[in-house]
Amino acid sequence: MDIASPTPEPGSVAVKSDRQRIHYAVFSAAILLAGIWLVWLGGWLLGWSVNDLGIEPRRVGSLLGILSAPLAHASFEHLMSNTLPLALLATLTLYAYPLATRWALPMIWLLSGLGVWLFARDSVHVGMSGINHGLMFFLFLTGLLRRDRLGIAISLVVFFFYGGMLLTVLPREEHVSFEYHLGGAVAGIIAALLLFRLDPKPPRKRYSWEDEEDEQAFADSELDLPRPDDVPVLWKREPESSEGARILHFPTRVDDKDGRRHTLH
Repeated sequence: MDIASPTPEPGSVAVKSDRQRIHYAVFSAAILLAGIWLVWLGGWLLGWSVNDLGIEPRRVGSLLGILSAPLAHASFEHLMSNTLPLALLATLTLYAYPLATRWALPMIWLLSGLGVWLFARDSVHVGMSGINHGLMFFLFLTGLLRRDRLGIAISLVVFFFYGGMLLTVLPREEHVSFEYHLGGAVAGIIAALLLFRLDPKPPRKRYSWEDEEDEQAFADSELDLPRPDDVPVLWKREPESSEGARILHFPTRVDDKDGRRHTLH
């Protein structure tokens, strides 16, 4: 589907464009949330083991867990702790950077799981928290790199709500997979560095005072003195003769009729 670009113009076209982007973001995030809830309900009703869906580091048979581990959760409390962050972060990502998200989300999903499979402790790692960390770092860094109003605003929002994720990439609790958090954060940073230019920046609104400033500058320029080369020459000196410069001789003294001499001043 076509995704309208964001615009700061407060007209009806802008309102319609923003509604389309919001609907797209909310609908896509809802599908992702429905997926993790359906997997958890299916596992709870059918008695699936979390070990079958999670990642067991460095086990070849557990490579498929890279795809399934974010959808699996060890308990209802674990699921609830990831639901609200995923809803907000996924919606903001899809709204602000719809084109980049098509690449960033799979990149974060796969790279975070691969990092867990390669470097994590010997245990079973499950949950969406790694993806949440990846989206948070992606949103925060992308806004700083793009430096447009929408990106900066979203960076401030996600840091205000989830800035604590900066600390959860370090080992804190025994039964919490900080490796998944760290892998998601690294994947989010990589995705931001590679994809922050993919979505076009919103057009910059031009305010009336900027036009007034240009008009005032044009009016002031009319009062500036012209350059010497632009001034027309009203009198030109006669060219010198071939013999060189001419010297005019004036008499220094004159005699009156009485024979007395006077000096010219």
